This record gives sequence, structure tokens and C-alpha cells, in this order.
Amino acid sequence: MSEPRGDLADRYFDAAITLLRRVRDEEAASIKAAATAIADAVADGGRIFVFGAGHSSLPAQDVVYRAGGLALMNLLVVPGTVGVDVLPATLGSALERVDGLASVVLETSPVRPGDVLFVISLSGRNALPVEMAQKARALGLTVIGVTSVAYTEKTTSRHSSGTFLKDQCDIILDSKIAVGDAELTDDAIPAPFAPASTVVISALMQAVVATAATDLAARGVTPPMLRSGNVDGGHDWNAKVFDEYRDRIFYRH
Repeated sequence: MSEPRGDLADRYFDAAITLLRRVRDEEAASIKAAATAIADAVADGGRIFVFGAGHSSLPAQDVVYRAGGLALMNLLVVPGTVGVDVLPATLGSALERVDGLASVVLETSPVRPGDVLFVISLSGRNALPVEMAQKARALGLTVIGVTSVAYTEKTTSRHSSGTFLKDQCDIILDSKIAVGDAELTDDAIPAPFAPASTVVISALMQAVVATAATDLAARGVTPPMLRSGNVDGGHDWNAKVFDEYRDRIFYRH
């Protein structure tokens, strides 16, 4: 039975707020652990990378080259999987199921032992994110998985190992998103609708970065944060950050 129709906008906001509160309350320890991993890497001269395929690339992109964000967040790109700009759009989904692709990408990327890699995958079941995490750990990176653990209970893995993303990571951040990523139903609409994963995971990632910045500051390390280019002095500020950390920032090369 569907929910009462009511105001669909209100219902969506209520669902998203409920999920955000759950993540805040239930993932606090994991958020702190992920933030500590970032702070440790930054303080030790390491670099931070973020990967997501399809719509999971949106929260990954949201923390890279972002006003108010940490300058050292780098997008790890797998061509054809970053967004729906590839044609046909279904190609991106197909590439997520290709074995061996993640290993090739990592082997030709600038990652090195001691770096941190966030792997964002809502379901965590496809070959690409599972292999990405598995290979990165073998290379000596700290791997943080951002996924919905619910998928491990109601779906099957598409990786040859039979494992999910959560099984290949050092730290797991559970987005709490229900299988299917659709928060609303209505008798007049034939399928569940209104996904909330981008809202929740983007907020989760920003919470981790903010916590990492305060962690660094508490250690006496000035976190290299970016300012908006649309405020006076913003570009000059960012130019100094880019120059100081040019060996750890890859989106400007």
C-alpha cells in the first residue's frame, strides 16, 4: 500500500531529513575514523583520492576543487563512468561490471602507499568499485568505502570474489539508503521514485571533510582549504594553496 499522497515535496524532505539524522547519529564513529585517516595522510604528506561511478560520482565530485573544501581532494577518474554525459548513458553502467578495469586505472594513476582512497558506490555490488577497493588496499592505500550496507542483505555481488565493497575496505560509511534508492510511492505513479542518495552521501562526505579540517587544526596543522573564486581575494588565496601543495593536487595538471 502506498503512503498518503499529501504534499510530495514535504514527504521527500521528511525522508531525506530522516536519513540525514540516521547517518549523523549512527555513523558518528565512522565519520571520525574517516576524518582521522584524511588528517593522518595530509599531515604525513599523503594525498586523498575519491572515486564514484555513475550517480555515485556526484558526491565524489562535490568534494573536489570545492569552495570551502579541502584542496587535496582529487577525483580518480575511470573514463566512461564519471557521469551521464557518455553516450549511450547505459555504457557507464556496463563498464561498472567489467573485471580488470579498476586495476588498470590504479596502476596508471598517481596513487602511492599511504594515500587515502574513498570509493563511493551505493550498492557496492559491481566489479568496478569492489576491485577498486581491493586493488587499492593491495597497493598500500587506506580505503574508505561509502555504500549502503542494506544492499549486501538483499542483492548479490557481481564481482568474481562474491564480495561487496564493504568487504574490501578499511573503513565503511553506511549511507542507510534503502535498496532501490527511491523514498516515495504514490498510487498514481507505477514505480517508487524520489532518490535521496546524492543528498545524503554528499552531506556525509562534507561532514567527513569538515571533521578532518578540524582534526588537522587541532594538531597545529593548517588545513589547506579553498575559498570561493566569487569573493574578493578568493583566486589569490587559492593560487597560494595550489602553489604550496602542487605536488599533491592533480586536478590542475
